[in-house]
Amino acid sequence: MINLVVKDLKKNFGGLHVLKGVSFEINGPELIGLIGPNGAGKTTLTNVLDGAIKPNSGTVYLGGNRIDQLQPFEVARHGLGRTFQVTRSFRRMTVLENLMVPALALDQGLSRSEIDDKAMEVLEFLTVEHLRNEYAKSLSGGQQKLLELGRLLMLNPDVIILDEPFAGVHPKLMEIIYKYIERVNNDGTAIILISHQMDSIFSLCKRLLVLNYGDLIADGTPDVVKNDPTVIEAYLGSDDEED
Repeated sequence: MINLVVKDLKKNFGGLHVLKGVSFEINGPELIGLIGPNGAGKTTLTNVLDGAIKPNSGTVYLGGNRIDQLQPFEVARHGLGRTFQVTRSFRRMTVLENLMVPALALDQGLSRSEIDDKAMEVLEFLTVEHLRNEYAKSLSGGQQKLLELGRLLMLNPDVIILDEPFAGVHPKLMEIIYKYIERVNNDGTAIILISHQMDSIFSLCKRLLVLNYGDLIADGTPDVVKNDPTVIEAYLGSDDEED
């Protein structure tokens, strides 16, 4: 059973309190939306969860193991991975080589042939086998997003954080990414989805976490969140939801 426990996370940058005691749990393969306006703390929360920065206080446990003081590669080994709003592929490597990097870097005990087989499984899952020998720099924005998702799948993660997977993506490819998010979730992976595409958030996610300047002000179903006066005022009434 997937179990991510975030308890009383606080993060300060000098005198700026970016996270003010954020707590929530994920139990099982949930698909959760994380929303909030500019300065809400979404990026900081993501960076704490994946080990890029350390909290001032609070804890994060995944599968019973404390991960908030680990390095990002150690967090990935424990089963949590993330994508980035601006994709970070190895542009001078092929799609297949990009997929192999995580498995090789984290030393999962697989042979080279097993890693090759796993990479081909991911390519087939994403139906992009035809791109296997293409250099990452030649891919479209949406194909870059799929490549990042594929690299995460190489690690067999329990929890993945998708940061703006639809940003800058052609509408037709966005629909494809949408379907793969559902498919990955249905296969048993918990997903935290950060997106400005509110229609997608409300359609895909059965639970929403809402941040307001470092405070978690709502945690509930889309219907509950839609009708929460505090959320409407702080978030949904704003056209600027960049973080």
